[in-house]
This record gives sequence, C-alpha cells and structure tokens, in this order.
Amino acid sequence: MLSEKGNDIQRMKQTLSDVWELLTAEEQQLLQNFIKIRRYQKNEAIYHEGDEPNCLFCVVKGKVKIYKEGVGGRHQIMRMVKPKEFFGYRASFVGQRYITEAGAFEETTLLRIPLPVAKKIITQNNAVSIYFLKELAYYLGTAGETTVSLTQKHVRGRLAEALLRLKDNFGTTENGQTLAIKVSREDLANLSNMTTNNAIRTLSAFAQEGLVKINRRNITILDEQQLAKVSELG
Repeated sequence: MLSEKGNDIQRMKQTLSDVWELLTAEEQQLLQNFIKIRRYQKNEAIYHEGDEPNCLFCVVKGKVKIYKEGVGGRHQIMRMVKPKEFFGYRASFVGQRYITEAGAFEETTLLRIPLPVAKKIITQNNAVSIYFLKELAYYLGTAGETTVSLTQKHVRGRLAEALLRLKDNFGTTENGQTLAIKVSREDLANLSNMTTNNAIRTLSAFAQEGLVKINRRNITILDEQQLAKVSELG
C-alpha cells in the first residue's frame, strides 16, 4: 500500500501527465521535491485580484472559476478550469499582479508549483515552454470569442453559448445529455453577463421550448442543434 506521500506523487504524475513526459529525470525530481498539494472548500478563495503570484496552479480534482468582480459586487466568470488544466500563469510569466480572482467552484484539489521552480523548468526545457505558449495562444483565442459573445449577443444567445461551452468543457453524464457540472442560476448569470433573474427567465423559456430540461442544478440539453442555432443567431 502506498504511503500518503506516495499517493500524492502518483496523483501529481497523473495530473501532469501531458507535461511530465516532456521533463528530464532531473526536472521530474525537482517537481517532486517542491510541488505542494492543497485542498480547497467550495467557494474558498485561491487568489485575489492584486495578489502577487508565487506559484502556478494545476487542478487535480474539482473545478475552479476565474472571475472579475464588477458593478454591484456581481461576478463575471471569465473561465472555468477543469482537472489537468493550469491557471494563474499569465501574471506569473509577465511579472504582474493578478488582474482576476480565482475560487473553488466546488471542493477542489490543486497542485501548487513554486514560481522559481516553474520558471527554471520552462527556461531550460524548450518542449515545456512551447507547451505553455500553445496553452496561452488557445486561451487568448477563446477569450476573444467570449468577449464578442458577451458584448454583442442578446441574453438568449449568451445563455445558449454558455450552456454549450459547459458541455464542451466538462462533458456529460452517462446519458450523453445532462451536463457533468452542476451550476446554479447565479453561476449561469455570471457566465453569461446577465442578472440572475434574466438567467432564470431565459433558462425557463428554453425549458418550455424543449431545448433543455431542468432538475435543480442539473441541466439536460435536449435539442443541441436548436440551442446552437440560438447561440449563433445571438
């Protein structure tokens, strides 16, 4: 039976599998020596806007929301992070303080890689640096698409896009239709840049039209093709 330390090392290797195979034996040992695993409760803050970065994060289990606090204390969710994805590294790489907030969407376990260790590996390992360049390029593209959606689409288009994005990012349960992530109406509103009341009314309208089925925080997409049309038309 593995010790707790041995279990942590196994979880680390599984979580970092895409990057782990790019590392030299020396770099792998460096991570094992310095990486930390921390568990967060639902809604617990991971970092705040204005904090100075001191590590890179990678999700082991659970989900993380990256958001900005707006007018009246409303949150605009910029990104949802799932297992095996990194976050918090843009500010780390450019030497800036965080311009967003991060919190545990549910009970979440994270890997915390000290910034000096991460920078050393990225500086000396071209394959790892290219990996993060691709990650940054991908999220820059999706951020641009999200910005256009949130500023140009009407509430129906924004909510439809948010539901489809959740399906693409987190998948579905065994029935192939129910989102594998449980979201509150407030979360949907924060993802779609609308008030909670608007999110409730629009989601109810989708249900009446047979596009979705609602069971508390469980949302089942019944007509993905029509939902995609609503998203496209905005």
